[in-house]
Amino acid sequence: MPDKIGDFRATGKAVPSELGLPGIKALLDSSDYSTATRTYVSAKGGTFVFTLARARTEPAAYALLTRYAAEMKSKGTSLLKTDGVGTTGYSTPQQIVFFKGTALVSITAQASRKGQDQLTDFARSIAATLPSEENDIPALVKHLPDWETAQERAVFAVSKQALQEAAGNQLVLDAVDFTGGTEAVTATYDSSRLVIVEFSTPQLSIDNDARIEARIEKLEESGLPIPSAYRRVGNYSVFVFGAQDKQAAGQLIDRISYEKVVQWLGDNPRAWDRLEKEFNETTGGLIVGVIKASGFAALLSLAVGTVLGGLVFMRRRAQQATTDKYSDAGGMLRLNMDDLTPQTDPSRLLGKGDS
Repeated sequence: MPDKIGDFRATGKAVPSELGLPGIKALLDSSDYSTATRTYVSAKGGTFVFTLARARTEPAAYALLTRYAAEMKSKGTSLLKTDGVGTTGYSTPQQIVFFKGTALVSITAQASRKGQDQLTDFARSIAATLPSEENDIPALVKHLPDWETAQERAVFAVSKQALQEAAGNQLVLDAVDFTGGTEAVTATYDSSRLVIVEFSTPQLSIDNDARIEARIEKLEESGLPIPSAYRRVGNYSVFVFGAQDKQAAGQLIDRISYEKVVQWLGDNPRAWDRLEKEFNETTGGLIVGVIKASGFAALLSLAVGTVLGGLVFMRRRAQQATTDKYSDAGGMLRLNMDDLTPQTDPSRLLGKGDS
């Protein structure tokens, strides 16, 4: 929080904010994030309160934003998506909240209409000072069915407590272990609630799957609520709650595709093989393309030649049909060996002495 950001100047010191942003402190342990607040004024007279929450990771910062948006919407507050401010965010007439990198930023206009007009400019000035490695929302959110629209009602979580609060305190989720960088996202689809939990390794996914299956079996024996459907998809554990029937729940899970990503910490030992494969595929595609083009050109030439040759043949046949002639070969050829047909038109020949 520098003393000056663009055309905006701080009026006091930055102070720690014990409460942070409304409704989000309970989502992470106090050691996982920190918050501070500072007031700024512009040369045009606008006054703004700048609150900054720092998380340990970028997904954790995005989780704060989605939970904040969910709580504001539950209170009936209308939120609009912001464009060009941070990675993504929301706004009201007097507040903008966005995340970028590991930072969650809240800017509130204290003055009335004059402050509202400068709110976006101040938010963009702050966003320009914040570093970001990914500058994108977590990939797990993009694996939601129809994620472009589901993103608006989705809540991202990096802790069990946050997931339970967002998903409605489902008993089966107690079996999920969030150690090792586990992430989760939940969103509603009509009457159903979809929960996707992503584990960082296949082994963690297998271990959690075994615990979840055992938990579902125990809940069912006790007559307690269980998910409408559950399935392990790759490194995902996918739950559906509140579906109309198992078929609808299964169809919702079928729309999820697990996309594994392999990332080498050093040089990729298979880089040469991959490049060779790409070269062979490109060369093979080029050769096939040339053969196809040559074949098409040959067929086109044959077709055009056949059509033109046929037209010439039919025209000559028509001309022969209108000419009286004698033939020594069945009407096909006249040799004129008996000189019955004049070779020239005598009327057009010059006589002797004519010049």
